[in-house]
Amino acid sequence: MKETFERNGKQTTLIDLSDRLGNDSTPYEVNAHQIQYSDHRQGVHLTEKFLGLGAEYFPKGMAWATEELTISTHSSTHIDAPYHYGPETNGMPARTIDQVPLQWCYGDGILLDMRHKQIGDGISEIDIQQELERIDYVLKPFDIVLVHTGASQYFGTPNYFTKQPGLLRSATEWLVDRGIRLIGIDAWGLDRPFDRMAEDAKKGKGQFWEAHLLGREKEYCQIEKLCNLEQIPKPFGFTVSAFPINIKDASAGWSRVVAIMEE
Repeated sequence: MKETFERNGKQTTLIDLSDRLGNDSTPYEVNAHQIQYSDHRQGVHLTEKFLGLGAEYFPKGMAWATEELTISTHSSTHIDAPYHYGPETNGMPARTIDQVPLQWCYGDGILLDMRHKQIGDGISEIDIQQELERIDYVLKPFDIVLVHTGASQYFGTPNYFTKQPGLLRSATEWLVDRGIRLIGIDAWGLDRPFDRMAEDAKKGKGQFWEAHLLGREKEYCQIEKLCNLEQIPKPFGFTVSAFPINIKDASAGWSRVVAIMEE
């Protein structure tokens, strides 16, 4: 979704970078979810039960609509907290999502185009450096880096979580060492696909979940399952808002991630 409006003499464009959660995608999710919808007529049952107010107390006999969700914090677009990667970060208790500084989740956005990488490929620090050189940008601490792989086109299809390139540990560490605290990707996860990493790990060719596991040594967060990155018209010069839901002691929180451009 993209909205452009003028307010107080300033034109603003908002681009929704969040995946929409629905029951239609449940069969394809590793972390399954279920939404139970109660419409306005069903809402009358609640008012009768708790307040003794039947349908006759509401216009057209309709009360309120509600939804009940059974869901993982890692379903749909979400932010992983350091606690997701392990119980400690550099020997200290890892932060849960309710402890993540809000300043990490709002800042200048940088869009890195990695759509040339193939499914299963690793994105290296050299790839990132070359892309930054191409767009003529020097990273600043607390920039929010968005990695555009094109993998979001597979959301809601069988095995979509295996159809992506992903960051290598070296690339993730290179970003974190430059003060980046939030890295986003338009794929199921920041790493390469589970099946490729598992195959390599069994052959002794690499560490499974390497980009995530960096977070046990160096603190950072990641946004997973972004979409609509192709709608951002420029690689920088926009703001990202990505505040997670405040869930006590949780390893992740859902986020309505938005790119903001003002003129």
